[in-house]
Order: sequence, then C-alpha cells, then structure tokens
Amino acid sequence: MSRAESSSNRLADATSPYLRQHADNPVHWQQWTAQAIAEAARRDVPILLSIGYAACHWCHVMAHESFEDDDVAAVANANFVCIKVDREERPDLDAVYMSATVAMTGQGGWPMTCFLTPDGRPFFCGTYYPKATFLQLLDAVTDTWRTRRADVEQTSDNIAGELRSMASGLPGGGPPVHAQTCDEAVAAVLRDEDTVNGGFSTSPNGAPKFPPSALLEALLRHHERTGSPAALGAVARTCDAMARGGIYDQLAGGFARYSVDASWVVPHFEKMLYDNAQLLGVYAHWARRTGNPLAHRVADETARFLLADLRRDGMFVSSLDADTDGVEGATYVWTPGQLTEVLGDDDGRWAADLFGVTTQGTFERGASVLQLRRDPDDIDRYERVRSAMREARGARPQPARDDKVVTAWNGLAITALADAAFVLGRPEYLTAAIDCARALLDLHLVDGRLRRSSLGGVVGDSVAILEDYAALATALLTLYQATGGRKWLDDVLGLLDVALDHFADPDEQGRWFDTADDAEQLVLRPSDPMDGATPSGASLVAEALLLAAHLAPEAAAQRYSAAAEATLAGATVLPARVPRSAGHWLAVAEAAVRGPIQIAVSCEGPDSELLAAARALAPGGAVVVGGATDSAELLRDRPRVGGADAAYVCRGRVCDLPVTTVEDLAAALAPSV
Repeated sequence: MSRAESSSNRLADATSPYLRQHADNPVHWQQWTAQAIAEAARRDVPILLSIGYAACHWCHVMAHESFEDDDVAAVANANFVCIKVDREERPDLDAVYMSATVAMTGQGGWPMTCFLTPDGRPFFCGTYYPKATFLQLLDAVTDTWRTRRADVEQTSDNIAGELRSMASGLPGGGPPVHAQTCDEAVAAVLRDEDTVNGGFSTSPNGAPKFPPSALLEALLRHHERTGSPAALGAVARTCDAMARGGIYDQLAGGFARYSVDASWVVPHFEKMLYDNAQLLGVYAHWARRTGNPLAHRVADETARFLLADLRRDGMFVSSLDADTDGVEGATYVWTPGQLTEVLGDDDGRWAADLFGVTTQGTFERGASVLQLRRDPDDIDRYERVRSAMREARGARPQPARDDKVVTAWNGLAITALADAAFVLGRPEYLTAAIDCARALLDLHLVDGRLRRSSLGGVVGDSVAILEDYAALATALLTLYQATGGRKWLDDVLGLLDVALDHFADPDEQGRWFDTADDAEQLVLRPSDPMDGATPSGASLVAEALLLAAHLAPEAAAQRYSAAAEATLAGATVLPARVPRSAGHWLAVAEAAVRGPIQIAVSCEGPDSELLAAARALAPGGAVVVGGATDSAELLRDRPRVGGADAAYVCRGRVCDLPVTTVEDLAAALAPSV
C-alpha cells in the first residue's frame, strides 16, 4: 500500500450508514480489515479505534467536535492508523473492546475510544472525550508510544491476559433447570421492581430506565406456569407505565431506546428495531393473556410502526436517529403554542391537557414530550386530534434512518410479527413476517453461511455471529408452526447444524462462543452469556434448540434436545445469581420447566377453530402445530376424534388425552396452581 493510498478516508463504500456518516471526515478512517492492521504494523504506530452506531447521540457530538476538525485530524492521521467500527455490524469487535473499556474505566458506552497495539491489544480505553481533552489524549498516547514503548507492551499484555481470563463463558455441566430455579429467580426480580413507576431501577435515583423486554416475557411465562399474580402485576405496572409515558411514541407508535428519568417521561429518542421487536412480542403476549385493551392497542401500533417506518425491501432496517439536524428529539416534542397552531384554541388546550404539554415543558427549551397518563374521554376527538398532530409532525424535519439490515434483529421481528398476527387477528403481520424471512434468506444466506448485515440489497463482509443464527432459527421455527411450510424447517436444520458445528465449544458441552471457529481471530474469542438489550447468543440458541427438539425429525431432534439440555444446565447459575441480566435465559427456562408444552391439533384445514384457539391460548415458549396426521412429526399417530378436530397437549414426553372443544383445551392449558 502506497503512502497515497493510506492517506485518505476510505469509508464511502462501507455497508454501514454509521461508517458512511464519517466518510467526509478529515480523519483518515479505515474499516477494520487485515490491510488496516498491516498498515499499523508497517508504520509502527498505534491503532486509534472508534466504535459507535448510527443512532448514537454522543457519537454525533464527538464527530462534530473532533472528527470533523482539521486540527484533530492532523494529529490523528500523523500518529495513528484510524479505524471506525459500527458496533451493530461488528458486535464481536465491540464485545472485545467494550470488555477492555469496562475493565480499565469501570464503565462503558459509546462512542468507545480505544488505543491498540498494531496486533490489536488494547492499552488505553475510554468513551466520549471533548475536543480539548481528546487532543491532549492523542498527544499523550503518542508520546508514551514513542518514549515508553516497553510500558505500553507490558500494559497491553496484562490487559489481554486479563480479558482472556474473564472470557471463560458459562461452565460446562451443571444441574438440570428446575422449577425452584425459576421461582427463586422471579422472586429476586420482583424484589427489585419499582412498584411506583414500573420497571426496575438501575441506579439509586431510579434512572435511566430501559425497557426490560426479556424480563417481562419471563414474568409472563412464570405467571402462565404458576398463576402468580405478583408476576403478572409487575408486567402490568411496567407495560402500562411505559405505554403511557414519553418513551412510547403517542402519535405513531413504537418505543424509544430508554428513559432518562425514573418515570418514563423523557426518552433518549433513538428508536431501535431490536427494542420494538421485543416489545411487540411482550405487549402481544400481555394482550393474549389478559385481553387488556391498552396492550392490544400498543402491540398493534408498534407492529404498524415497524411496517411503516422500518421496513425496506421486505426486511427491517436498524434504527431511527435520536437527533434531527443535530438536535435531540426535535421531531417529537411540542409546546402549547404549537398545539394551538395545528389544532386551534379548543382542541389545542384539550390536547395539551391530555398529552401533558405545559408551558414549563418536560424537555429542553420549554418543550414537552407527549405522554398519555389517562385514557381520553372522547375517543373520536382523540383520534381526530392525534391524526392532525401526526400529519403536522410529518411535515417537520425527520430523524435520519439507519438502513442497515441486521440478521438477528430481523429474526426477532419475524417472531414477534408472527405471534402478534394471531393474537391481534392481523394476518397481514404474518404475511410481513414471511416476506421478511424470504428476503433475508435470499440475501444473507451465502453458500450455507449467514452474513451479519446488508445495506440497500448489498450484503456486507461481516460474518454472522451466534445470535444471528439463533434468532433466525427461532423465527423460522415460528413460521413453520404458523404455516406448516416444510421449507422453513429445512432451513432451520441447516442453521442449527452450522451453529452446533462452528459455535459450540467442542471441549465443554453446553458452552457457546459468539463467533465461529473459522472466523477472524481477535485478541480473544467472545463468549458472553449475559442477556442485555438483546438476548445473548447462547440464550437464543437454547430457545431455538428447545423448539427444534420437538419439531425436527427424530435423529436431528435427539441432537438438539441433548444440546438444549446441556446449554440450559450450564446456564442455571445466571438466573440464580444475576436474574436481571438473565431475562431471556429465565424465559427459556420457564418454557423448559413446563415441558415445553406441545399442542398438536389434528384438523383438516387452516380454518380450524381449535387450531386458532391453540395459537391464542398457548403459553410463551409452547410448540403449536396443526394439520393432517402426516404433516408434522408431532401430529404423527394423532388423528381427529369422532370426526372432530382434536388437540393433543403434551408436556415433555407425557401427553394428555385429546380434547375436541375450545373450553377443554383452555382447561388443559390452565396454570398449575
């Protein structure tokens, strides 16, 4: 590589909108490639690694302050190889260097700023730095690299060793998951509930608050298994508070990333696909279990938001930005004067009272975030006012959209839309889920292996990680149950076999790595079992294996069953010790403890009333199939009874007598209290 080739910004052709946002920076950013790493070694300079994502507010701030500044660029270009990474496109790199950042500073976040040796070992890490501080840091790191090289090498060796020792993942072996594990974990979670504002506190002042999607699903499943009113009450309080607060878009549906306060009033305005997919599932399942009209409305509006605002070419893109023209939340907030201008005096005052818009404001510059703390007293007026406000807001400048398509997050969306289709009676949501799955497989499955992401129909070079295989496998299993289409199951078998062959630890049964054994080797091979904003790859693959064990042909089913049992056994320590960081593990464990329940409905056609009831009544994590006796493994030797459709309810390998009425099916699925 010539000096001329290396002295330019090379992000214009990236398949990440976040990287493209930095393509015009005077900093000579490169993507993480073998060529960039080799250049650092050839020039004998450290790597300046900056990791962020397109919807990140503070990433934008640091870009404007520092990366667009010629003085900063001159120092960075002269003394470093500068590499930009989209954490959503390369979660493996993000995991490695976030571990280093947390180990060094005690906290993490984005933008993440790391200094590495040319072979990738970190020796200094942080997050956001103002321009003056960042310039001082660049000078200090440069001086240390030149004058105290031995200290840098020793520090980087120590950090790399510490990271490897921390990356042990879950231990292999362990007791089988059992009811007591789930009961004690749920009790611990409920002790941490904020019973006044809903949700679970993350700090002494109760803020910030993130939607606890996986925990809510686990609590719903616990209620379905035990009948626990405490678990259902916590779900109701949290879901009600979020839906009525500013974190929920009261005009167009969909949830923001998190609330900066304890009462869900002021959000961090970015809207992420993965949050909304998971919350769509939670609200749909809450509606299924209780019939709550708020749950039904929010689930429906969230699904509509996904289809209207985040769909492209049949698939779902990653996010909407927190900022509009560099101002956070500008699209979404209102003043009383703006309401009057759009609605007139009477409706403006009425809307201000209903949505909590005040002269003092709840956000910046005297503006308010819309809330809906009570149901409107006039539904027709509410819908008319809301429509006018939505139209007026649509004429404002809009936040940028990250059009990157991520495999795992689309898998979450497919599953949620398919579930919501039956709960809400919206077949178009199932159609959207099917269209997404077909488009995703056509584009992201290359020579039998998944890619992580694409942009505008162009698939990226980043190979998929465990969460991609697992989330998509669960999605396709959901479609197989919903449609009976054998192709979905065939595709699942291929995905799970790749996962078992390339991500499972061959030396420790039940342990999983997040990257494949034939992927790029980093400072360490990530293996993080903790659930976060999205479920961990290991907990997702446990769910997929558990479902596949009851849907796949016998030979494959035995392999999947053994792997699911070993994975859950190795993970029992997480719900026991850190249940709030093991929400999806707990949800999968609840399903496993209950059987998982399998419902096989022998019927002549897709319009079977009994099959529709089974899909509506089935608890979370259950397996539901319907059709003729030769159409699925679960239906084999389970015929209709006396000329009537028949439902067979099984738990594990034990099956009840068949039932032929909706009432008897509901009784068979009632919680064991």
